[in-house]
Amino acid sequence: MNYRHAYHAGNFADVVKHVVLTLLLEYLKQKDKAFRVVDTHAGIGRYDLSSVEAQKTGEWLGGIGRLMDASFDTRAGALLAPYLDAVQSLNPGDSVKNYPGSPLLARHLLRKQDRLSAIELHPKDAARLKAEFAGDFQVRVMELDGWLALGAHLPPKEKRGLVLIDPPFEEEGEFGRLVDGLIRAHRRWPGGIYALWYPIKDRKAVIPFRKALKQSGIPKILDMEFEIRPASLEPSLDGSGMVVVNPPFTLEGELRTVLPALHKLLAVEKPAHWSLEWLAGE
Repeated sequence: MNYRHAYHAGNFADVVKHVVLTLLLEYLKQKDKAFRVVDTHAGIGRYDLSSVEAQKTGEWLGGIGRLMDASFDTRAGALLAPYLDAVQSLNPGDSVKNYPGSPLLARHLLRKQDRLSAIELHPKDAARLKAEFAGDFQVRVMELDGWLALGAHLPPKEKRGLVLIDPPFEEEGEFGRLVDGLIRAHRRWPGGIYALWYPIKDRKAVIPFRKALKQSGIPKILDMEFEIRPASLEPSLDGSGMVVVNPPFTLEGELRTVLPALHKLLAVEKPAHWSLEWLAGE
């Protein structure tokens, strides 16, 4: 993939990923006890949708651009509201000019007792992220390999929280690193919630990835797939997936409410499907 996220910020995959992230964070907030979010591939935090990169692809128009003025039924609208409020917080006017990456989205949803560890390996991106959160004592930004952080920074002292693993998929073997990283992290912190994003571009690569998760021995794995079109003749991002380990008991039902609403807005060609499947139970 052409991965500088500025080209893809706010696209359909971002929307679905960030809606899932929001649902997980809103669940964690139901208890007063503090939690920590660990974002292993955090990026720059804030994306300018009027930038040369964003305008070159226009991908955000088929993502967040379709949501801001959309109407939803009462239940789906209530579940999507925290996510849309976070986006709106960066766009006080009528138009969408900025899009929050996962660290900025998470920070918007944190309470005063919660913390965010945002990890980014790229030096310039890490510097921008540090500037974004300068003076914010609830956020710690580290210039570090996110895969290494899965060992060094778990478990957090709060003993509650969420690990978002959202690698760029710009190198070979990223699916394997996802599985290995999850196994290593889960061994250190089996009670944490883990959310792993992956692209649906090479469908043949997704099959062994899902099989490896099933064979990992890790319990309670829910997999979501969201396609916007059938398989393209040339490799293309036709969909994206999200694996959630230790999902809240509410998540499956919430996703069965919001995913049909999102799919109706974001799908561009039939047949395109969304699905939820338990790769591992209790």
